[in-house]
Amino acid sequence: MTQSSLLQQARPDRILVVDDLPDNCFLIQTLLQEEGYYIDVANSGREALAYIEKSPPDLLLLDVMMPEMDGFEVTRRIRQNPNLPFLPILLITAYDQPSVVRGLDTGADEFIRKPVEFDELVARVRSLLRLKHSVDERDQIARQREDFVSRLTHDLRTPLVAADRMLNLMQQGALGELNPAIQEAIGTMLRSNQNLLTMVNTLLEVYRYEAGRKRLTFSPVNLSELIQEVVGELTPLAAEKGLTLTFEETEQRDEKPINTVMGDRLELRRVITNLIGNGIKFTDSGYVKVRLMSDPASSDRVILEVEDSGPGIPAEDQPMLFESFVQGSHRRGGSGLGLHLSRRIVEAHNGAIEVKSEVGHGSTFIIRLPTQLPGS
Repeated sequence: MTQSSLLQQARPDRILVVDDLPDNCFLIQTLLQEEGYYIDVANSGREALAYIEKSPPDLLLLDVMMPEMDGFEVTRRIRQNPNLPFLPILLITAYDQPSVVRGLDTGADEFIRKPVEFDELVARVRSLLRLKHSVDERDQIARQREDFVSRLTHDLRTPLVAADRMLNLMQQGALGELNPAIQEAIGTMLRSNQNLLTMVNTLLEVYRYEAGRKRLTFSPVNLSELIQEVVGELTPLAAEKGLTLTFEETEQRDEKPINTVMGDRLELRRVITNLIGNGIKFTDSGYVKVRLMSDPASSDRVILEVEDSGPGIPAEDQPMLFESFVQGSHRRGGSGLGLHLSRRIVEAHNGAIEVKSEVGHGSTFIIRLPTQLPGS
């Protein structure tokens, strides 16, 4: 049994009953209190919303027909509030079938018709509270997983960084001269350790985004300069494989710079490095081309493309390519986290990323980024 279940057993479920008629509230309150539930009452939609904002209950029993703000509007506002935890809503209605459909479309979870039958009411309340407990336990497990992975990756980084520094010192001869065989072995160990450290760092970043703990610092970023920096750093890696790595930029349109966006420079650099690095990694001959251009469909967006002449990506792999731990059907190494993190970063910039690829004809990753943040 989870800690959430134990806590749930220690306190009664809290239900908010909302009806503009005090007699109706009193009747439902009396019936449900006999079943062991803690009942609060609100006599209007606005009063209910204020209560929920301050202290969300476990279940909402909501009359549809109320003056000033009906149950449909209360339901809509609750579902549009991203800061509220999951709250099951049981609509109480004397209306016909179309109103029930409208209520469910608005976001209610169940409905019950007037006059209310006691046994039916209790059964629906129990059903929705089971749903509430299930969702709460799932969310708690997800939070515990995120906290565990975050702590684990932090703890893993410490020995990996220490090993990286020690191996570098040994390679540089700080502990004495090494023969070629030992030098080669240390080089292999150093590369493996760095790969593992990169994977741990990437995993930590992924969970920061997924847990909503990542904070971006937005400022004007010259994409052209940023791409040239990354291309310059990765050109030797491409040259080792006999690949051509190039950067092309279209002319400015109407004297308006197309190479500057509002973004987090470090995070955008991470995306560009990952896409170009993947292009080099999975391409055995030919080229990797990076292009920056204005978006023909919008003057307020830029397009960044990374094209390679690699083996291409099968159509069946493409829909899941940006999910975590998905590597596709290739045989090259990788954690399957890089593209997932790239998608998270691009979406945090209100942009979009996609891939166009055909087996045997290479791949092109396309990023669309707004030049300004919404409301700026």
